[in-house]
Amino acid sequence: MSTTTLHPPTDNNAAQAHQQRRANSAQGSHRQYLRSRSNPALSSPARSASHPDPRAGSPALRQQERAALLKKAEHVASKEVTPAEEIPKDPQTQKLGVSSPHLSIHDFELMRTLGTGTFARVFALKVLKKVDVIKLKQVEHVRNERNVLAAVAGHPFITTLITSFSDATSLYMLLDYTPGGEIFSYLRRARRFPFATVQFYAAEITLILAYLHDVQHVAYRDLKPENILLDAEGHLKLVDFGFAKYLPPAPEQSADSNGATTPGPEHGAGVTYTLCGTPEYLAPEVIRNSGHGTAVDWWALGILVYEMLIGQPPFWDQNPMRIYEQIVQGHIRFPTSHSTHSGSSGHRPSLHVPRAARDFILSLCKTDPTQRLGHIAGGSKRVMSHYFFDGLDWDEIYYRRRRGPIIPRVEWVGDSGNFDEYRIPWRGRRARGAGGGMIVR
Repeated sequence: MSTTTLHPPTDNNAAQAHQQRRANSAQGSHRQYLRSRSNPALSSPARSASHPDPRAGSPALRQQERAALLKKAEHVASKEVTPAEEIPKDPQTQKLGVSSPHLSIHDFELMRTLGTGTFARVFALKVLKKVDVIKLKQVEHVRNERNVLAAVAGHPFITTLITSFSDATSLYMLLDYTPGGEIFSYLRRARRFPFATVQFYAAEITLILAYLHDVQHVAYRDLKPENILLDAEGHLKLVDFGFAKYLPPAPEQSADSNGATTPGPEHGAGVTYTLCGTPEYLAPEVIRNSGHGTAVDWWALGILVYEMLIGQPPFWDQNPMRIYEQIVQGHIRFPTSHSTHSGSSGHRPSLHVPRAARDFILSLCKTDPTQRLGHIAGGSKRVMSHYFFDGLDWDEIYYRRRRGPIIPRVEWVGDSGNFDEYRIPWRGRRARGAGGGMIVR
């Protein structure tokens, strides 16, 4: 069953236009098309299957490699959570994410009908046409996504890349399937989440960003509800690393007169200038094109917490340029304390945003990144110690010792009922799925 998740063309309705723009990146609608079907198997010839050995690939060899890969994936999925600092050293996770020169699309069964039978494990397969990668100049983004996902395989809140491979026309990326669907869908139905729910998911995202920034030196650069999935136990899985970029810290400075060296900035030392992301979640420095680093992810966390609590992002307009102007100004407004009218239902009490949440959002959404929580001295540990998280046990969160506040309805391991249906324009049919591609076993 094909599961490409392209959104249908928008009409004149403002809400649909807003949702479509949310799906698109700041680089335009082409990015949405690629992200819906992308697979970062395009890498250097030394590591990628983009240049397979024409002598390799007998059916027996491919089946042997497929079985070995799935066994490793099963082992990693069933083992206890590995401490974040140990993930890069784990020999099991190091075997995941490596490109295969032997596997092909024919080594997997595409699930055309769902709900019949029971399978031990299913996977999500992302697909990207090589001609599109080259034509739209997305080679670097595709390579970055594959390399970053391979490096972070094994983190409890990041989607796991099993392997990648290619054929003459397409690139493929085999990922663990996350059946709960986008957290955006749950937020859209509920309109807003209670404080305890927001606090829980903000904590899991904080742990993700701390790992990406402090251990892997990676800026994610596209945090938003559409890129966050829920697993069967209600925990987050961050997906779509097409904008992720490795930003190594600055090298140590030269020795001073006393012979001592002064280390470079610990957080956000790497700088890049690419305009990318989703309009409502862009940090001011991205819009100004003044150079940005990992601090943009902490800004996006503040916007995400606001949207989960209030039901909409703090900066929005039908005209993206107006959104950018609002972001650069940086004036975040919270709901007033008086009652508001709600059509035929009379009036309803206004939202109450706890003081801890207000301070947390405002601290993350400083227009000057040098003053932004997460980027100032203390880095991610300063974020974790904020009183917004009072009462949380961080070990309990990281090691998944409690179930998430939202438990998706999942009837079987290949259930795709939690994903919205989208019409695929070039195929004229409907399909479902997680971040594009197909569900396979």
